[in-house]
Amino acid sequence: MPKQITLFLYFLLVTLSPAMLRAQQNRTPLLEKKLDSLAKIMPGLNQKVQLQVNGSLQQYLMGISSSNGLSISVDPKLNFTVNDMFNDVSAANILVFLAQKYNLDISSVGNIIYVTQYQDPAQFVKQPPKEINAQYNTLDNSLSLALDNDSLAKVARKITQVSGKNVIVPASLLGKKVSGFFARAPFESVLEKLAFANEIKMVRTNDNFYLFQPLEENEELYVNGDRGTSTRRTFKTTASAGGGNTGLYAKLVNGQKLISADAVNAPLANLVRQASQEIGKSYSLYSDIKGDITIHVKDISYDDFLNLLFKGTDYTFHTDNGVYLIGDHKLGGLRTYEVVQLQHRSLDTILSLIPADWKKGLEIREFREQNSLLLSGSGAQINEVKSFIKQLDVLVPVVLIEVTIIDINKSRTVSTGISAGVADSVKTGGTLLPGVDFTFSANSVNSFLSAISKSTGVNLGHVVPNFYARLSALETSGNVDVRSIPKLSALNGHPATLSIGNSIYYKNTTQNVIPSSVTSQSIFSNVYVESNANMEISIKPVVSGDEQVTLAIKVSISDFTSIPTDGSPPPKSTSKFETSLRVHNEDTIVLGGIERTEKDDNVTGTPILSRIPLLKYLFSNKTKSTKKVISVLFIKPTILR
Repeated sequence: MPKQITLFLYFLLVTLSPAMLRAQQNRTPLLEKKLDSLAKIMPGLNQKVQLQVNGSLQQYLMGISSSNGLSISVDPKLNFTVNDMFNDVSAANILVFLAQKYNLDISSVGNIIYVTQYQDPAQFVKQPPKEINAQYNTLDNSLSLALDNDSLAKVARKITQVSGKNVIVPASLLGKKVSGFFARAPFESVLEKLAFANEIKMVRTNDNFYLFQPLEENEELYVNGDRGTSTRRTFKTTASAGGGNTGLYAKLVNGQKLISADAVNAPLANLVRQASQEIGKSYSLYSDIKGDITIHVKDISYDDFLNLLFKGTDYTFHTDNGVYLIGDHKLGGLRTYEVVQLQHRSLDTILSLIPADWKKGLEIREFREQNSLLLSGSGAQINEVKSFIKQLDVLVPVVLIEVTIIDINKSRTVSTGISAGVADSVKTGGTLLPGVDFTFSANSVNSFLSAISKSTGVNLGHVVPNFYARLSALETSGNVDVRSIPKLSALNGHPATLSIGNSIYYKNTTQNVIPSSVTSQSIFSNVYVESNANMEISIKPVVSGDEQVTLAIKVSISDFTSIPTDGSPPPKSTSKFETSLRVHNEDTIVLGGIERTEKDDNVTGTPILSRIPLLKYLFSNKTKSTKKVISVLFIKPTILR
């Protein structure tokens, strides 16, 4: 459709232009023909004229009218000067010459000739309206524009028609002319760049209307850091009394007045005064506001602006019935009180974390019954500490630690030897299998000796009636599993400790000698000392953000190797290790290799004889024991939130 309209306009111009040119060229013959017709009723047109007038056109034609008896009327608007001289020329020729030279038109009403300014009929031809060249592609939401000094209102109307999207032009921009060429670019980008190219701005509303708006006072277009077009406010800086420059203004955003400021070494008092005037706030100064600041902010509230100005200073503000009271925070009436109740942490942990510099000028009281803090001081300082406490007051996870302990005890004891003695009522008997532990009475021994005497011919004698002899050859082994499953709970970052064991007391005797002139006196004192053999486990969990748990593990295991019967300190074996590792929540880790070996050899026998080879087996008893203990730990952390 736009292409057809363009062809039609081209055809119309090609058709009319030659016609207008021919009409201009044929105007002289038509005037001559018209005057020839008038000469039939006005013979004076063909009479020769000899006239020299140096004056206006009206005077010149009035002279011809008087000399040739013609009735000529001249338009009063034709007041230019004519300086021509003609001899033996008819009045009709003079009128045709003047019409050509001064672009005049000659008409007649009866016998009256009327001379006026010539008006080209082509200028009254109404030009067809210019069609706006705009095309929209629905598939990729692209828009094409070819504009050359076109009306913004007509452009917006055309874009709305072809795209179906509402483009609005306010009354202040109805006479705006725009130019630009865009080929198949995204719809919204074309409107933004069209506004940028013609020094206006485009805003898209929440209900998807596109509004062209004029730039506000001190507002300019620019390309932002994201290489997109945007608007910004230019500050008209004014020199302040302190020597710095300040630029500050307020505007309405979503029904709220916000402040933008650009100041270099500007006095605080000037900024407070200007911001209060711009925003329309009532304020009262309780003390002199001293100091300078360099600040650049955009679209912030009045309270936030004051907080920025007074941050790091001794000044604060307080609101009383809509009036802002501003001054030194130490003054009465300017201090602010606020109770901060902790939800997840305790007072002890929070108070120690607040920086000491933040506590200066701020009074902090504890209210343990409600797990709360009472803060008293400047509003800005209270807000700073309150924000810090809020970030720390988060839920601390609890870690449930399941510790499975398995002790594998492997022992072996070998006992061999012959023992003899005298005892009442000893009977022959004992075990031969699986181990030998047999006791021979006096009758059995005498029978054995008699048999040997008969076979060898040597009389070995007899033993007393209460005599006995014991023969032992035993070997015992054991494999015992001891299992313990304690469960520990600890806050994140706090250690959990487990201790299992027993205690033995041994006697420690001390002798104190008191000298004297006659005899020395000794005093013995007994003290029972405790000796412990424990299994101690200490685990410190630290929970990270990805459900990982870092465990710092310390293990110490000690056992008594034997229990002395003479009251001496018992010997102990000890195993220790310390490690750190990281596991996922609810994963189980295994810690092994904690191994302890205990050996014990006991020999009892007759002096000298128990050391002679071969005879020592008859005159001694030997007990040899070996014990091996292996400990294995299974640790499983579970995060509880």
